[in-house]
This record gives sequence, structure tokens and C-alpha cells, in this order.
Amino acid sequence: MTTLKMTVNGQPVEKDIEPTTLLVDFLRGTLGLTGTHVGCDTAQCGACTVLLDGHAVKSCSVLALQAQGRSVGTVEGLAPPGQVHPIQEAFMATHGLQCGFCTPGMIMATAGLLARNPKPSEEEIVYALEGNLCRCTGYVNIVAAVQQAVGEMPMPEGGSV
Repeated sequence: MTTLKMTVNGQPVEKDIEPTTLLVDFLRGTLGLTGTHVGCDTAQCGACTVLLDGHAVKSCSVLALQAQGRSVGTVEGLAPPGQVHPIQEAFMATHGLQCGFCTPGMIMATAGLLARNPKPSEEEIVYALEGNLCRCTGYVNIVAAVQQAVGEMPMPEGGSV
């Protein structure tokens, strides 16, 4: 066992884990943050996308210990409890979700994109989301959701969402 110390959704976390624990398994199994979905287990689908120090990563391809001393953001941490983040609101308003399985990963990939590029072009949006697969929507409404979020999101100091 190894002690893992990190910040998850703004809260310090310290847990003893096996060195082979994947970040997705730590978030879901140990912390109960089940918004991070397990899809393919091969980093192909993006359902497990989280923010690691503000950058979108596929948590099924990251060992939890690689997040040692770092900050992890999940879909549960985007907005305060009982509130909806502008990205989430945009996905609902534009029907950028269907079954919802890919949605948390799409939302976190969007959050990562907007943190580094608050006014992306349609081409930049498509490129940023190309590692996230959806079998239901056809992507048109997902791109529209990101475009709507761009217009509605106040960017805090430091540029993070």
C-alpha cells in the first residue's frame, strides 16, 4: 500500500491505495464519484475524462499515484451542490446528450478546452472532443452545446472553469 495525497474537486484527499490502482477506479470505487464513467478501459471512448491540473485526461489510462500532489476535477465538482454549471446547462439546453453515458466525459473535455481556450472555433471544439465517443447524438448538438457554453460562461481569474 502507498499513501496517495491529492486534491479532488477542491477537497484534500489522503488514502492508502495499491500502486496499480487506476485513477478512474480510485475516483469511482474509493471516493464514490461515479460521474466518471468506465467505458472501454483502453482510453478510446473518453467516458472517464477528468481534469488533472486543469487538463483533460482519460482517467482509465492514469495511475492514481500519477496524481500525487496534484488537483483532480470531476463532473461532480464543476458546480456547487444543487447548482448546474454553465457547461452542463448548455448540454441540456441544446440536447447535447441522449443516454448520458458519455456526457460527463464530454463535459469535462469541454471544461478542459475552455480553461485553455475560452473562445474556441468550431474546428477547435471538434478537435478537442475527438477523443470522446458518443453513440447517440451525432455530435452536432454536442458542438452546439460547447458553442453555447462559450457565450454563457464567465471566466474566473486564472482562466479555469
